[in-house]
Amino acid sequence: MYIWIIFIGVMILSWIVSASMKSRFTKYSKIPVPNGMTGREIAEKMLYDNGVYDVTIQSVPGQLTDHYNPANKTINLSQEVYNGKSIAAAAVAAHETGHAIQHATAYAWLGMRSSLVPVVSFASKWVQWVLLIGILVLETFPALLLFGISLFAIITLFSFITLPVEINASRRALAWLSNTGIVLYDSYDKVRDALKWAAYTYVVAAIGSLATLMYYVMIFLGADRD
Repeated sequence: MYIWIIFIGVMILSWIVSASMKSRFTKYSKIPVPNGMTGREIAEKMLYDNGVYDVTIQSVPGQLTDHYNPANKTINLSQEVYNGKSIAAAAVAAHETGHAIQHATAYAWLGMRSSLVPVVSFASKWVQWVLLIGILVLETFPALLLFGISLFAIITLFSFITLPVEINASRRALAWLSNTGIVLYDSYDKVRDALKWAAYTYVVAAIGSLATLMYYVMIFLGADRD
């Protein structure tokens, strides 16, 4: 009963955070950045100011598809951010550049997350099938469900390790935007608000993953008691 209350609570919270984030980014995408720089130009300057010269900035299709790829050292910005001259574009571009700077400075949490990527990719591919079959054969082969729980625990761990990585990238972005004068006093709070709500999505995702992990653990323990 309690686990379902947690599930419903997380789903509602996730919807609220997602809707709020999209609403704010839509709002801030209509407010121009004071100096008129595009997201690409902001990323280029932030890299240069931090002494990072081996990262490529490129445009990718889609919306909210922005990310940094440490494997090939590319900052991938959605077209709206890459060419955008808004507060939202500045916040996203600086945030993703923050990840590139983390990589260049060997930020420990990013290194830890990157080292887990191959394992998480394997776990994500098979975990649902292992958990499903594990529940079906729980009475005769409980070890399979336990293996599935272990895979899901790795995914949950990854989601929690992601939190300090994302928060730190946002802090780097906000500090740099403020110190360089790209974001002035009247727009500072807007950038901070946009970055804050983007971070909330990762927090909710981590909580949701933990709640799901607890659900499968309770199934396993319940069968064990029986």
